[in-house]
Amino acid sequence: MASSSSGESSTPSHRPQEHHLVRSLTLLDVVMVGIAAMIGGSIFVLTGPAIGLAGSAVIIAFIINATITLFTAMAYAELGSAMPEAGGGYLWVREGLPRPNAFISGWMAWFAHIVAGSLYAVSFASFLNGLLMQLNLFKDVGSEGTLLILGIIPLDKVIAVASIAAFTYVNFKGTSETGKTGTIVTVIQLGLIFALIGAGLWTMHANQGWTLNFSNFMPMGIAGIVAAMGLTFIAFEGYEVIVQTGEEVKNPKRNIPRAIFISLSAVVVLYCLIAFVSIGAIFPEGGVPSWKFIGDQGELGISAAAELIIPYGAFIVLGGGMISTLAALNATTFSSARVAFAMGRHYNLPHRFSAIHPKNKTPYIAILLSGLIMAVMASGLPLDQIAIAAGVIFLLLFTQVNLAAINIRRIYGDKLDYGFKTPFFPVIPIVGIFLKIGLAIYLLVTDPLSWVITIVWVAIGFAVYRVYIFRKELEHYAPTVTSEGAMERKDFRILILYTPENPDRLIKFAIRVAKENNGEVDVLRVITVPEQTPLSAGIAFADSAKRAYKPLEEALDKEGITNHYLARISHDATEAILVTIEEQHIDLLLADFETLRTNKKLQTLATCDALAVKRADDDLQLEATSRMARSSDYIQARNPNYAQQPQANTQLRNENNKKKRLVVLFDRGEHSDIVLRATRWIEHSGLFTVNILSINKGHDENTEEKKGPNHRNHSHQPQRLGMDEVEYNEIYLSKGTESSIESLTMLIQSTINAAQPDLLIVGASIARYSFLNDPHLLHLLEYLECPIIVAKSYSIPVIGRVKLLFNRVTRR
Repeated sequence: MASSSSGESSTPSHRPQEHHLVRSLTLLDVVMVGIAAMIGGSIFVLTGPAIGLAGSAVIIAFIINATITLFTAMAYAELGSAMPEAGGGYLWVREGLPRPNAFISGWMAWFAHIVAGSLYAVSFASFLNGLLMQLNLFKDVGSEGTLLILGIIPLDKVIAVASIAAFTYVNFKGTSETGKTGTIVTVIQLGLIFALIGAGLWTMHANQGWTLNFSNFMPMGIAGIVAAMGLTFIAFEGYEVIVQTGEEVKNPKRNIPRAIFISLSAVVVLYCLIAFVSIGAIFPEGGVPSWKFIGDQGELGISAAAELIIPYGAFIVLGGGMISTLAALNATTFSSARVAFAMGRHYNLPHRFSAIHPKNKTPYIAILLSGLIMAVMASGLPLDQIAIAAGVIFLLLFTQVNLAAINIRRIYGDKLDYGFKTPFFPVIPIVGIFLKIGLAIYLLVTDPLSWVITIVWVAIGFAVYRVYIFRKELEHYAPTVTSEGAMERKDFRILILYTPENPDRLIKFAIRVAKENNGEVDVLRVITVPEQTPLSAGIAFADSAKRAYKPLEEALDKEGITNHYLARISHDATEAILVTIEEQHIDLLLADFETLRTNKKLQTLATCDALAVKRADDDLQLEATSRMARSSDYIQARNPNYAQQPQANTQLRNENNKKKRLVVLFDRGEHSDIVLRATRWIEHSGLFTVNILSINKGHDENTEEKKGPNHRNHSHQPQRLGMDEVEYNEIYLSKGTESSIESLTMLIQSTINAAQPDLLIVGASIARYSFLNDPHLLHLLEYLECPIIVAKSYSIPVIGRVKLLFNRVTRR
């Protein structure tokens, strides 16, 4: 059993071994799940209105939508091959984004899958209700055109609930049964679609004038294409359902990416062919253009076209719509239950949700509860209004997954076994992020209510997380062994990671920062135990943990610093640190440099700024002693006329000569704010003179130009920092030096050596190179003999870079 406050990122934490599913699905099964989810009833219901918006150019709209969705589909293929577990997007957000993103993503995904399933059930009931009305099998008809049982019970509601119950039972019985049922239903669905396409192509072959139907290819212009894209984009997002099979598909490393790309390609071709034959194979009376004839029929447009293409065409479309919605209902029943199962496994929903049926090997509680909620929605709620939020929710989920994909690569690197890796990384997921955000904004303009419902649902989820879920996570992942300290809390909070081998090496830095911010110091000790050891064993460490804190408490009390001590036990030290940062609302993490350098998960997911200290010299003073308090700064503060006295100049010069040299490497990058704040905190001790080395990038000079002290054409001038004695040097990098890490490292090394620092502050990165990860810069830090503070700011991935770019453009 070991005590530690850090741990190097290796691979994602494993799930509890008692809760595992069975791999019984083949590539064909998973492809059919994807096709069923993407086609749904949309191919028959949405294609008609889309043709009315864009005319023949609806084919271009479909192709563009497929291209747009491909950017996110590649992220799903990559992560689905490397981390194939139930939960899909929720799981990856949990691994790649800070809390509470994981819970919110799962909360949204579960809701969206259930809403989608309810919609498919209602659509199936509507199709069947229409068929029964045409057959005149029921006489009682309600005011809304629905058949009634016993004159009072809407038949379509009964059908919807019965269909949900049927597929809930199929999913309960076993994954293999679910896969076989889905394959059979989808094959029938594809057969009906191919029958319509085949008849349409034959009709076009027999009528040479079919090309005239495409003569006015874009009757509504670009605006029509955009409108059709907005109507149909959600139809191509079924890969979220595919990845939910990750824990139950054979050879997921190979089959998940293949299933995503095969199903997406097949569905795009089918949508384009249905639109192509529907427009090209009909010749309406009166010279009405075929696209307008279809568009005027709205959701029944494809059905009306089918009547002109093939005998009983309307019945074929009706049957195809019924079968398509059943196939999609089966797929979404499966996927919604897997999201709930994964959330239960991680205590983001009640843990009972992760229970596996001993015989069927299915997450039966998650299946039954998801089916029950689905049935309630289908039978009693205004689903049309709720359903419009599903599109926004999926877009937000896809945005989170793209962000997580970038971070997961950063955290785990090549430690994951990928079956597919996204090319041109990270450009592809970044483009995916902006495309999904753009589509979400489009929905905000066209359907504001969708955003209102989404915001309300997310707000409810956040409240549930704060009141209940987060507490459960703490209890099961990092329970508190002991907690000591003052009752008083400060607004600014500094967290120190306790290390038993050298517990007080960071205290003086914490004291300095706390004094400058009127803050408190929280000390965290994480006791790590093996996976097989129950966390309840941590109670045995309570007394020793309390004793270890006493020297730190005395040092902090002596300086008048409010302080607290937490000892936690966990299987994963990083998780314990991250939950503490969130629970205690930490503003600044103060850690040993090696602790932060070797822990990419902590670097990426910590939701606060960080100072990593390398070579914390015991001789380096950060607080003035009683003798130092009589320095020139204090004398001048008490006697404003001191500078005019004859002995003043001599004493001021002598006092300045005793000060240490604080050198700051500053490049206006994403970490510049925390670098400048840390500089101010240290300089205000009165023990340092400051030399700011400002790096300016992207210049055309062949050589670097260094401008001398106190040159002040920089946007961040020293006066703004509240510092008086600052030597300010600007260093211009040529593009050649900036692009060569070897040349950049040599320049930085020579510049720092010339400054002769007693203490060095640098940002976590310079140009595009990281002091935490790049071998050349790490070697430079090893070469330097002075204490070093590496300052890292917290920012949302991608968003932080966009903000930095914006600030540079506007020269803020």
